[in-house]
Amino acid sequence: MTLEIVVGGAARFGIALGPAQLGLMARFVALLLDRNQRLNLTRIVEPGEIERRHLLDSLTCALPVLAERPLPLPSSPPLAGEGSVLAGWSCIDVGSGGGLPGIPLAIAFPGLRMTLLESAGKKAAFLQEVVAELGLANVSVRTGRAEEAARDSGERDGYDLVVARALAPLPVALELCLPFARPGGLVVLPRGSDLAGQLADGEAAAEQLAGRLRPPIALADPELPPGRSLVVADKLGATPARFPRRPGVAAKRPFPLHS
Repeated sequence: MTLEIVVGGAARFGIALGPAQLGLMARFVALLLDRNQRLNLTRIVEPGEIERRHLLDSLTCALPVLAERPLPLPSSPPLAGEGSVLAGWSCIDVGSGGGLPGIPLAIAFPGLRMTLLESAGKKAAFLQEVVAELGLANVSVRTGRAEEAARDSGERDGYDLVVARALAPLPVALELCLPFARPGGLVVLPRGSDLAGQLADGEAAAEQLAGRLRPPIALADPELPPGRSLVVADKLGATPARFPRRPGVAAKRPFPLHS
């Protein structure tokens, strides 16, 4: 795998990837494809499509942050020696699955403190294996459901950045993700061409969760699928205590709620 598609796309986004980072990404893809044979981690196995729809698409989650100059202050100061973009920022990848978008982001931004949250034990074990194999000191893995993890005092309202791919319809994804973001933090959700029909309910969800949606960001890159965009939510204050609701309730009774 040459990763030429990733290098070119990342450069267009203003993200520079060095040889060591590209080597880590190639090793990650090799592990993903090898373990996919028994864990069903991805339906995408063609190398070029992996570069486009997994690696490059994951890196787009950083674009709303990179576009802000100066960057908002992270919740924690950078560690000694952390000079990269997003140094000191904390991020959680909710429903990480095969490690997307969290692992490509953690490789591209080694100063970013990444938590991968995955409810399926076998997939979480795979993520642990990837972290150990690649020596990703800035990544930790947590096994659990978002509805339960978001009620832990150390997780709730605690992250500078929250990301998730292919997690759920927009209102449900916001209910699962916004509780993790600190006031002043961001939630970034890559979405497909079906976004328009979900925006009104997404706005209602964000409002009840102490968030506010920005206008969607169209991703008009030639290597990304048509209609790809980013939903970005600003976290305005602490999430009300009743959210997120019990496991499964958000999907059964999605926003807007009238009681």
